[in-house]
Amino acid sequence: MVTEDVSALLAGAGLAHADEDQTVVADPSLALDVPGLIAEQLRDTEDQAVRETFAAGWTVRRGQGYSVRVMALLSVHQAALDLCAGLAAEGAAPAGRKAYRVYADRITTASTTA
Repeated sequence: MVTEDVSALLAGAGLAHADEDQTVVADPSLALDVPGLIAEQLRDTEDQAVRETFAAGWTVRRGQGYSVRVMALLSVHQAALDLCAGLAAEGAAPAGRKAYRVYADRITTASTTA
């Protein structure tokens, strides 16, 4: 009798079978190559999670520049991108804008395939 009352209350509140309707969005761990210009800016950031993540990354040399391969959760990559928004601002150097755009594209691609 009590379980029926609880079921009726939950159904009236729209909470019956809530576990079936809700989906849990996972925060996958991704290894992304971060342009060196962005990695340099993030090594001294105030966000401790981002700072530790980029300190643990390893350098990959390519041609004239370099990238830092970073293994982190998607949310950490997105937080790092938000911290570097100044590189994409008006009046920023072309290299900064390109580095920001490349990193943003890599995050977008990884998040759609993950």
